[in-house]
Amino acid sequence: MKKLLSILPRWFPALLLMTVIFIFSSQPSDELPNFASWDRLVKKTGHAIGYGLLALSYLHFFNYDKKRYWLSWLLAVLFSATDEFHQSFVPGRHSSPFDVLIFDNSGALLALLLHWFYWKKNEKESQPDEMA
Repeated sequence: MKKLLSILPRWFPALLLMTVIFIFSSQPSDELPNFASWDRLVKKTGHAIGYGLLALSYLHFFNYDKKRYWLSWLLAVLFSATDEFHQSFVPGRHSSPFDVLIFDNSGALLALLLHWFYWKKNEKESQPDEMA
């Protein structure tokens, strides 16, 4: 029980994001906002941002372990696939492998790559200069 309580704070961001994604994907199509000519761009960008944040929250759960970037990406893409399946049961919605493969995957990859480069840059800056 003690170990579970120590893991829960690190797991909370991922659980929160998974819940938010599930709630959004549970909305029937006629209840979703319409952004006029910007609708597709706004919604697909939302996919990328949401799954980018989810991948980062998984990485947070793994204590930013350098060897867990791939697992953080995989978990985000797998959740995306299950969420698209879930959408197939929502009135007026459909599942789209294109969303998983393009927008959700890209968002997760981009967020993790940006984090990787940020981490590498900070790692180099924190190393002491070598004397010539």
